[in-house]
Amino acid sequence: LLADEINRTSSRTQSALLEVMEEGQVTVDGVTRNIQEPFFVIATQNPLGSAGTQMLPESQMDRFMVLLSMGYPTIKEEMILMSQRKVSDPLDDVNEVISKEELLSMQKEVNEIKVSSLIYQYIAMLSDATRRHDMIQLGVSPRGSLALCRMAKASAFLAGRDYVVPEDVAEIFLDVSAHRILLNAKARAGHMSAADVLKELLQKEKKPVIRKK
Repeated sequence: LLADEINRTSSRTQSALLEVMEEGQVTVDGVTRNIQEPFFVIATQNPLGSAGTQMLPESQMDRFMVLLSMGYPTIKEEMILMSQRKVSDPLDDVNEVISKEELLSMQKEVNEIKVSSLIYQYIAMLSDATRRHDMIQLGVSPRGSLALCRMAKASAFLAGRDYVVPEDVAEIFLDVSAHRILLNAKARAGHMSAADVLKELLQKEKKPVIRKK
């Protein structure tokens, strides 16, 4: 499901989005239908032009596993973007690269990636540090710790390993955590972003040493 500009949607639409993300089902005219796997939600937010709209509450933002900012393309990338559309739209030529069954199999493999107690402790310590930081009003929730663990497994899988190392956690820490924290007045006065605070926290927290035989 691609939900475009969710910060410009009504409360009713946001409620429906919450239902499908949390329960894996949709309810229309009193009839509830389960969503088939694989299923995931991609949503966009427009940082400008949100006057008169309602931003997603923290509890719903917490349900998104990662938050990414696309930014602008480089000059070269923008030139390619224009030249590719000279005659036709490249999206018309998009083809399937893996089957549904292959994707479900990959998800199962990711779930089976090994996580040591030291990694669990490292994730818990990072989350706890956000709750005690003097520039953070609201820290990472337990849901965020679970997302960190799942994304670290995915990172290990993409690296061709069947176990998680601290670098997997560190690599995805900002993407998983930045939208889950609220900065306080001290951070805003110092013009600190969520990413700035989390980078500082990541540098201070000591990584465990994982030795594989």
